[in-house]
Amino acid sequence: MTEMVVAEPLWKIRLKLWVRSFRTGWELFKEKKLALFGLGVIIFFAIFGLLYPLYPVIMKNLFWKDDPFGYQTFMPYDPIIGFDPDIVSHPSPPSLRHPLGTDPLGRDILSMIMYSTPREFVLGITAALITVIIGTIIGASAAYYGGVIDTFFMRLADIVMLFPSLALLMVLSAFIELTLFRLALIMGVLAGFGSITLVLKAQALTVKVRPFIDAAKSTGASDAYIIFRHIIPNILPLSFLYMMFNVTGAIFTEAVLSFLGLANIRMSWGVIIQMAESSGYLMGASIGMYWWLWLPAGVCITLLCSSFYFLGRGLEEIVNPRLRKR
Repeated sequence: MTEMVVAEPLWKIRLKLWVRSFRTGWELFKEKKLALFGLGVIIFFAIFGLLYPLYPVIMKNLFWKDDPFGYQTFMPYDPIIGFDPDIVSHPSPPSLRHPLGTDPLGRDILSMIMYSTPREFVLGITAALITVIIGTIIGASAAYYGGVIDTFFMRLADIVMLFPSLALLMVLSAFIELTLFRLALIMGVLAGFGSITLVLKAQALTVKVRPFIDAAKSTGASDAYIIFRHIIPNILPLSFLYMMFNVTGAIFTEAVLSFLGLANIRMSWGVIIQMAESSGYLMGASIGMYWWLWLPAGVCITLLCSSFYFLGRGLEEIVNPRLRKR
């Protein structure tokens, strides 16, 4: 009597293949020290931003136990209206009550940085997601159809790449109120029609000539099915890689626009530095005397942007077979 062989479910096969691929990639990734450093810094900032709601409670229990007024125990840590009534002059230097000091309005610098951290992540990741979605769909479609569609989107990408995005955003700020969401949307759309389209189209062309594409066509599969079920899944690793680089660009661009006073964002790292500049603390000897007004926010911008870049470079050597050592 022969035994019946039960076929393993397709999702289990795919899961096993994904786990195997992940382990192989992780072994390669662990060899990249800068990439590991970048991942660690990103995780630190993510936790750092999520802990913001607990910061007032911790500081209240440590330094505000004897305050008879409940509202005053929270106000010094409110990044918008905070004020410490026990400090006569502001900005005040770092102390136990205010680990990174206060700004000219009496707001706690550390709470402002913590409050801004999730917004930096939202801005960068939202802009990068929009960029990747647009670039992936256009790149795959241009590679698959070719002809007029390919020519149109490639020339559009050339035109977008001719204009510096920062300068274009500076001009747009005169006509549009650049809120956090609008800024992420505009940056994502501009980058999505730019260089990422060229890169992903080139990768999609290598997928288009593979035998399984011809097999799908011979079975009568529609163009949309082939693009979204066969071509795009094969270029997604490269899309994810470029997403890391786009997060860096979005965060840096927001910091520059906020510093110039061109973005209408309630609070961000760039706004913190802009506040120090507009108050005259970035001139002459004041730069060194009042370092806590600009240095912590500047370090955060540099660290987070560098971390996404290092992570992207580490992933690049895994995603791109030509860069692998083995």
